[in-house]
Amino acid sequence: QVQLVESGGGLVQAGDSLRLSCAASGRTFSSYYMGWFRQAPGKEREFVAGIMWSGGTENYADSVKGRFTISRDNAKNTVSLQMNSLKPEDTAVYYCAASQYRTSRSQGNFAYWGQGTQVTVSS
Repeated sequence: QVQLVESGGGLVQAGDSLRLSCAASGRTFSSYYMGWFRQAPGKEREFVAGIMWSGGTENYADSVKGRFTISRDNAKNTVSLQMNSLKPEDTAVYYCAASQYRTSRSQGNFAYWGQGTQVTVSS
């Protein structure tokens, strides 16, 4: 069982940076594949980034590649999403999620979810 709590969302201007954090509880955090998803108003939730348990392999959606960086600290049970060069189209509720799959971009493969944190990027 893993419980996830996101933080770090807010209102920023286009071109700014923001760092989201996800604190996880559960002794087996290090064995989960961790991901960030987002859902914009009127749109389906979509994969943003994911990182393997070892931290060695990262996956990104094409829309954020080169601007966002996912990282994890298994000793602190945290996963972060550094978001640079933010655009208005990045506006969404961002969710942290945990999967027992080795790697996945499908939200159906993530069993545990945080409550979400709002990111709003003004133009």
